[in-house]
Amino acid sequence: MRSAPLDLAVRPVPLPSAVADLEQRLAQARAASTPEAIAKQHAKGKLTARERVDRLLDPGSFLEVDELTRHRATRFGLAANRPLGDAVVVGSGTVFGRRVCVFAQDFTVFGGSLGEAVGEKIVRLLDLAATMRCPVVGINDSVGGRLQEGVVAQALYGQIFLRNVRLSGAVPQISMIMGPCAGGAVYSPALTDFVMMVEHTSQMFITGPEVVRVISGEEIGLEDLGGARVHSTRSGNAHFMAPDEDAAIAEVRELLSLLPAHSGERPPVRSHRRCWVPDGALDAEFDPVLDQMAGNIGEPGFDVRRVLDRILDDGRLLEVHRLFAPELVVGLGRMGGHTVGVVAGQHADGVADGWLSDDAALKAARFIRTCDAYNIPLLTLVDSRGFRAGHDGDAVTAGQVGKLAHAYAEATVPMVTLVLGEAMGEAYSVLGSRHIGADMYLAWPTARIGIHGPVPAEFAVQHEAEIADPYYAAERGYVDTVIRPAVTRDVLTRGFEALREKEVQRPPRKHENMPL
Repeated sequence: MRSAPLDLAVRPVPLPSAVADLEQRLAQARAASTPEAIAKQHAKGKLTARERVDRLLDPGSFLEVDELTRHRATRFGLAANRPLGDAVVVGSGTVFGRRVCVFAQDFTVFGGSLGEAVGEKIVRLLDLAATMRCPVVGINDSVGGRLQEGVVAQALYGQIFLRNVRLSGAVPQISMIMGPCAGGAVYSPALTDFVMMVEHTSQMFITGPEVVRVISGEEIGLEDLGGARVHSTRSGNAHFMAPDEDAAIAEVRELLSLLPAHSGERPPVRSHRRCWVPDGALDAEFDPVLDQMAGNIGEPGFDVRRVLDRILDDGRLLEVHRLFAPELVVGLGRMGGHTVGVVAGQHADGVADGWLSDDAALKAARFIRTCDAYNIPLLTLVDSRGFRAGHDGDAVTAGQVGKLAHAYAEATVPMVTLVLGEAMGEAYSVLGSRHIGADMYLAWPTARIGIHGPVPAEFAVQHEAEIADPYYAAERGYVDTVIRPAVTRDVLTRGFEALREKEVQRPPRKHENMPL
């Protein structure tokens, strides 16, 4: 007796049933976390992954991808726990109307750990950012690699690192550390352009306190090991530190508004309150103020941020590394509506001796290279005696100052330098001088430009002009012109406008070899 043939024809599912099934799956993906896990996240002062994405992006702009992905691991009971979407939310949206790719690790699902599915979702997003040529924001909140998946997690970390490096200098990459980031989870942020941390709730460390205790016997807490303040003041790994997540998200949105979408375009132009007036008129409010401040150059209470407040559009500077190496202020602002990067000597905040540290050289070098990668012109305000010898002697300082010199010399963006007070020794030659690549080099009449060292007092008094007078440098073409403080904003804005179409052709090579 013959058996009946199998009917392998595919029968269409009725549309209402198919739609209902889809809606059910999407609802499961968007509610992968349990109410208890979400409540625990909120109790720590932390938002969920989807809440963070919603607040970062313009309302209604988020387009999620890989929403129905599941892990394929079967060991250690994972086969019975396969939430849709796994432990990361990925997609794209807009910030102030401009496209951005974003991923947000979900700590309420497997502690945000990275397994094969999570890693593949992040890798695909980074590839998508390369194709779309738009910035990437990574919201990191993860215990690290998923132990149950073993070496698979490490393999995906390697693929993420590879893409971070390939995207470096091509599209802006911003890492937001919104919780504990351990092990492999910290290396990807270290490869990105900017790192934002939240005080008291975010940490970065390679091994946790328990591992440190077992290996070295040292008792140390999470905050002391890798908290936001440690990385903002000592290691310099954090570019920004915010008091809470809402402030962190607002600051990242502002940062994105100052950056181009990719290295092939310029940053967006924005309207501003203090307008550049072609006839040279200035806002009366800061004409006399800058003149008054000129008399305080070199004094312990002199704060360069007061100068920046009066020359940047709306007096707004988005400061980078504010708590790290405070003898230099670096950050992003606008002049005439166009983004500029600022490197400025600082004599306030307890930094009054005018000497720069190794950390200051590294801080400025990294910032300059970031600006150059993304077509952001550089404004340097100089007031420094030079570089203090490191604790291991001059050799340490020489290496770090070499990095700063390399960054300035390699930069091809418009560069304008203004000497406010002292530009002595290496501070003159390295900090944006004409000799190292500046397109315009200006000075206030308060400037002192020359060498530093053991000069006899009677010689210094008798030959002050030959040693440090700004007009002596101007006679040799080292200073383009000496300007009154009150016209600073007008002259600088006109200078950057004149340099807008600057182009530099470098000799062919594989890449430069920075002294790392």
